[in-house]
Amino acid sequence: MNPLEWLFDAQFTIGTQSILWREIVGNVFGLASALGGMRRRVWAWPVGIVGNVLLFTVFMGAVFNTPNPENLLGQAGRQIMFIVVSIYGWYQWKTRNDAGGVAVQPRWAGWRARVFLIVALVGGTAALTPIFRALGSYEPVWADAWIFMGSLLATYGMAKGWVEFWLIWVAVDVVGVPLLLGAGYYASAFMYIFYGAFTLAGFFVWARAEKKPRIETLFPDPTIQRD
Repeated sequence: MNPLEWLFDAQFTIGTQSILWREIVGNVFGLASALGGMRRRVWAWPVGIVGNVLLFTVFMGAVFNTPNPENLLGQAGRQIMFIVVSIYGWYQWKTRNDAGGVAVQPRWAGWRARVFLIVALVGGTAALTPIFRALGSYEPVWADAWIFMGSLLATYGMAKGWVEFWLIWVAVDVVGVPLLLGAGYYASAFMYIFYGAFTLAGFFVWARAEKKPRIETLFPDPTIQRD
């Protein structure tokens, strides 16, 4: 077995459960990407893409002959979606990147966009559920569809700089933890619990960042001389 094959197949056992190291590594890359997103750094996007590639091979367990034979099509499909949307987000943030390295100024989405996000999340979940079920995804299939749609909308919201995208991630994590535990993806379930707390913190960080420019506009620093 060459080093690449060993790295691909490396795993460890907790009790009776075998966990792939690439599931751990993929989630670590995802966490690093989330941290970069909270700090509004462009590198968050390519780091996330690496994690997406690794996790795609994990969630297609039956295809890649992993210790867990369950296919989570929504989880696997969203990794492909992440890569596509991340390329878009990477471009958007890179073109707006300022000298300080902060790529985007957070802003509230507004009520029209919020209604769109809610309708898209519920409607997309309803539309994808029978498709995922027909393809043989793990039950409850609606949860897999919810995670896919929520991830799509959250990633799009992050690219747009909407503060609300963090709350969509919280909604994804709430559904994702019991689904992953039921399917036997324990490492990812644990990371989802951590993500839930992290994304809630990210919401408040971005909300403060959104408020700061308005405060500075209303109460400018008197020590700064202006022409």
